Amino acid sequence: PDAVPVARAARGSGAVVVAVDLPSGVEAGSGEVVGEALRADATVTFGTYKPAHLIDPAREYAGAVRLVDIGLDAVLPPVPELEALQHADVARLLPVPTGESDKYRRGVLGIVAGSARYPGAAVLAVAGALRGGAGAVRYVGPAGDAVIARFPETLVHAGPPAKAGRVQAWVVGPGLGDEPGVTDALASDVPVLIDADGLRGLDAAAVRARTAPTLLTPHAGEAAALLGIPREEVESARLTSVRELAARYGATVLLKGSTTLVASPDPSEPVRANATGTSWLATAGSGDVLSGLTGSLLAAGLTARDAGSVGAYVHGLAGRLAARGAPTSAEGVAASVPAAWRDIASGP
Repeated sequence: PDAVPVARAARGSGAVVVAVDLPSGVEAGSGEVVGEALRADATVTFGTYKPAHLIDPAREYAGAVRLVDIGLDAVLPPVPELEALQHADVARLLPVPTGESDKYRRGVLGIVAGSARYPGAAVLAVAGALRGGAGAVRYVGPAGDAVIARFPETLVHAGPPAKAGRVQAWVVGPGLGDEPGVTDALASDVPVLIDADGLRGLDAAAVRARTAPTLLTPHAGEAAALLGIPREEVESARLTSVRELAARYGATVLLKGSTTLVASPDPSEPVRANATGTSWLATAGSGDVLSGLTGSLLAAGLTARDAGSVGAYVHGLAGRLAARGAPTSAEGVAASVPAAWRDIASGP
């Protein structure tokens, strides 16, 4: 209630609004905004960032955030609730081949995607995968002709996935429609990333029963369907939603959106908020590229949590480089992944 008169006075005043610690009316620990809140041009906070500084919708109310060190290190919790990787963190996680590497040692990613109606989803997932660090990509599905025409280095198989050959990870779902493949992938003993159509009707018990890691990559609408709640609830409570999904499915969850969050099924591990990206990434096929890129990192040996975090970070930076303040396409994002990778790997 105290935030209401302040917010109303600031709105339309033309004054520069600076918030101290947090804009009045936002929830510090969750990033939620319940009722009316102050919209600041800038926020000065102390000691450490709060979830409200990193997670929408509260993040939009904070404006530019400046962190001031006031010597709180001794009293801060040893394990944070939320963390955001930076260039140096991601650079340490990027897979780099050695002199003894070959395409198989670098990891082979299997992709089950695309359909007669959506062959482009398969092409875009493969595009992301080929730029994501794995040594080879096996494509399984009905869009093989479209894939091989664009990327002749892809190993194409008609299916089913169980007979396509050995892989170190699977991506299943982009543009899949009603095509089969999810069951075979879940039955495998390697990490599996499930996206898009693969998430429809997903059996939580089957996911929890897996011994290998599972990474789910829903947008807000898909997350809402998995949780059985309205989309608006997911968008207004992203942190709560991603934690609930990870707990319910016993899987790592990459929740896409204006704030991309990565949550492990282990509640003791901090949720990761992605620090890169641009609103121009809201374009058809962008998520397919992210799936392929992230799946390739899984095949290269990263954990599900690290693969999701690094994939989101590289994808977000590639989106910025592709757009540069103007519209871009999913194909443009995929083409910018090498530049983003080099930028991260080169250091400060």
